[in-house]
Amino acid sequence: MVKISNLDKSLSEHPFFEDMDAEIQKIIAGCARNERYEADAIIHHEGDKADRFYLVRGGVVSIELHVPGHEPVVMDSVHEGEVFGWSWIIPPYRNTYDARAVKLTRLVSLDAKCLRKKMKKNHELGYELLKRFIPVMAHRLSASRLQILDVFGSPKQKS
Repeated sequence: MVKISNLDKSLSEHPFFEDMDAEIQKIIAGCARNERYEADAIIHHEGDKADRFYLVRGGVVSIELHVPGHEPVVMDSVHEGEVFGWSWIIPPYRNTYDARAVKLTRLVSLDAKCLRKKMKKNHELGYELLKRFIPVMAHRLSASRLQILDVFGSPKQKS
């Protein structure tokens, strides 16, 4: 089992936690664990319960939209120093895409139930996490918009 102190260090060194109070990081570390995925391994499927979010420590994760009868549409790629998995914040807590390791990938995953419980007790923790996730959510929505434009083409200009 990984010692919490190692996870404290992993969190403090990750860009997502830059300038976050060390005490809040320790609270978060109590919900964390290390994970490893081989190339092409599915981390989670669209529609699955969103019970974790992830910090990429090494490797690449492909954010994909399942299209029945077709290859998945790659919406975005997540690299070392980035995060993915924001569906844990918003009920009904279901993943909105597939996540797949492109190559050997090392992650720190954070248990959503554990975090939501701690956020109810500590509003500063909730604020710190949400202010970091809003830009991630905005980026994913922008990437989705660009992908839709790519698939369906640019709208015709009015004359």
